[in-house]
Amino acid sequence: MSYHVSRIPGSGTLEDAFAVRRAVFIDEQDVAEEIEMDGRDEDAIHFVIVDAETDTAVGTARLRPPNGEYAKPERVAVRETYRGEGLGARLMGLIESEARTLGCERSVLHAQKQVVEFYRGLGYEVTSDEFEEAGIVHVEMEKRL
Repeated sequence: MSYHVSRIPGSGTLEDAFAVRRAVFIDEQDVAEEIEMDGRDEDAIHFVIVDAETDTAVGTARLRPPNGEYAKPERVAVRETYRGEGLGARLMGLIESEARTLGCERSVLHAQKQVVEFYRGLGYEVTSDEFEEAGIVHVEMEKRL
């Protein structure tokens, strides 16, 4: 398959990112819309992966503005039918590259328990006990960039 990557701000639109997040977090995982659409998107950097054949947004991730010390990747999502094709790893690579460009030396994220092994495979380590966020069990994970 062939994919296009868009950056927001830049060549992509927030609607593309929101479409993927609605499909994954709201529809699939039953996260409340007011939790998922948290009002922090306008200040974030987003990446969206689009299926070139169907022109459908299939993956997204955002990077909240770094606080100078660390990057905070969030809202990493890939539509169910596109999982297993390396798109999540590609999104994380884009986010981490952007974070390095912004001068970040480490990345800290909240991972759903079900995807901890995915992030471990990208070099992240668990740094907290389990906690609940949006009704889903998470852990904090960290990686030096």
